[in-house]
Amino acid sequence: MPNYAVIDLGSNTIRLVVYEVKDDRRKTYSSKDFKSLINDKVMAGLSAFVAADGTFTDDGVRRAASVLKGHAKRARYFDCKRIDVFATAVLRNAANSAEAVAAIERESGLTIDLLSAADEAHLGFAGATCDRTIERGTLVDIGGGSTELTRIEDGRDFDNVSLGQGSLSSYATFVRAILPDPEEMDAIVGAFFERLAALPNRDAYRAGTVYGIGGSVRAAAKMHAQLRQEAIRPKTMTADQIRAILDTCRNDPDAFAHLALKASAERIHTLVPGCLILGTLMGELRAERLDICKYGVREGYLVERVLG
Repeated sequence: MPNYAVIDLGSNTIRLVVYEVKDDRRKTYSSKDFKSLINDKVMAGLSAFVAADGTFTDDGVRRAASVLKGHAKRARYFDCKRIDVFATAVLRNAANSAEAVAAIERESGLTIDLLSAADEAHLGFAGATCDRTIERGTLVDIGGGSTELTRIEDGRDFDNVSLGQGSLSSYATFVRAILPDPEEMDAIVGAFFERLAALPNRDAYRAGTVYGIGGSVRAAAKMHAQLRQEAIRPKTMTADQIRAILDTCRNDPDAFAHLALKASAERIHTLVPGCLILGTLMGELRAERLDICKYGVREGYLVERVLG
């Protein structure tokens, strides 16, 4: 069975997943047709390498290229038929996007597929539906540098949009310490609400259930499990449970910090911004239920861009 490597170059993490594919000659794929052999992430924090004028710095180029070369070396141990790299908001939104991508490619020796905002949202839908059928709802992907929304109707995706604010960019812009204080939390919510309100068709995304993909959503589920003293993170959450996480941070930040270290230590600084974005979305979209999907953009990229 052939192996394929997919590297996700994101604003917060650069992640390598090597997939074993049962049969790479199929026309369509589901989660039963592949499995991950390794899932290795580096918390590269590339958003920190964006200068005040919006350019991606030379230090950021070197950091990204170094991580990519390490991932490529690990992938070659698995005799992969292909090594594919895609990048999202941190390079897409850089003022010198084309130059930064070209520089990373030169230093790493790898070709980078720079996804558009619409492509990223669509591939998130393609990945999320690898193991489930979603007839109606809104798909939410809270990344480090952006938040993608996808309207789902009759099992198909529409109106794929990207809002230029994510968990890491919110932290970098509004938070002075590790956890945001109540004033900073309100500032994050206010900024995101303005972006959401600017959507010309915001009402189209209203749904009773939202489907969440990505690390910020999984971190919220892990934090909820810590608050409830449960060993396994939930597969669904309610809007009230998201609010309970945020209320704990507002009312007892020290206790919150201890629990957050147990839940997701590497995301302790982006956990609250991610929950604030998620809570704002659920409130404005009138959603009471969050379903947490196992698969996302990387799996969508595998089945549509690599195998498809």
